[in-house]
Amino acid sequence: MKTIKGPGLFLAQFAGDAAPFNSFAAITRWAADCGYKGVQVPTWDARLIDLKKAATSKAYCDELAGIARDNGVEITELSTHLQGQLVATHPAYDEVFDGFAVPEVRGNRQARQEWAVEQVKLALTASKNLGLDAMASFSGALAWPFVYPWPQRPAGLVETAFDELARRWRPILDHAEDCGVDVCYEIHPGEDLHDGITFEMFLERTGNHARANMLYDPSHYVLQCLDYLDNIDIYRDRIRMFHVKDAEFNPTGRQGVYGGYQGWVNRAGRFRSLGDGQVDFGAVFSKMAANDFAGWAVVEWECCLKHPEDGAREGAEFVKHHIIRVTEKAFDDFADSGTDEAANRRLLGI
Repeated sequence: MKTIKGPGLFLAQFAGDAAPFNSFAAITRWAADCGYKGVQVPTWDARLIDLKKAATSKAYCDELAGIARDNGVEITELSTHLQGQLVATHPAYDEVFDGFAVPEVRGNRQARQEWAVEQVKLALTASKNLGLDAMASFSGALAWPFVYPWPQRPAGLVETAFDELARRWRPILDHAEDCGVDVCYEIHPGEDLHDGITFEMFLERTGNHARANMLYDPSHYVLQCLDYLDNIDIYRDRIRMFHVKDAEFNPTGRQGVYGGYQGWVNRAGRFRSLGDGQVDFGAVFSKMAANDFAGWAVVEWECCLKHPEDGAREGAEFVKHHIIRVTEKAFDDFADSGTDEAANRRLLGI
């Protein structure tokens, strides 16, 4: 068994224009002060990383890692959530997702997709330069507008969508193999890979690609009423990244999973700061330890009620107390009888 590394913090929800959130040096010092040992870096945020430079300059990556190390943290992984979203986007979402891309490709679906693919490949190369072995991303979505089977879906619609999704990702996954880096898809509503079944549909179409893996986040499963503990055992060999995020689901006579178009505060299902929701993290961390998960426990703070800086500081302590330092010996070793094979055969009467 292996002891999970952590706590780490995903910086995306904290980066901003005001200090200490406006530069890599400042935000890593702040994260360390909050009690974190690692940071997950959003590659779309130029305040924190120059992605193109990171993909082309090992020296720049060494400098970035050195800044983090001097401030008391490690870089745990890079994230391409926003760029991955644009690898596959249904036209219904063109306008709302256009802001994820640089201005020069907005309004041009093909140019935007090509830019997104190149961005994800750059992040994989940058991960290699940083000595990392996993990268977080979203799959994007072509079939999501048809997630509910009404009106009746035309025969083959979903199959065609997943065929195309795999076709777009296969060259990226091959590049990931060349870099020695896993692509860890966050299994997330709004993505075509939003639960175990959809992940399996995609995986099959990529030829069970070794670099197609999962980012496990139990909060998204709570809001889908999916068994988030069973999921760990089912996909233990594909879970290569872990977001520690809490959620609660409190259905009423007025609303359930779909939320009635309400904002986050008024939804039956909503994200919460660690310890304020319903996820059984004692069981989650136990299963991750038993299944030999060797990566980082990274806090992704999202809460519609609590201040983010309070959530960050509380989250570091929460994860610290939940990480299980695994044992190297059995608890009943004191009762070892010291028998040998000959004795075992006598005891069995053989």
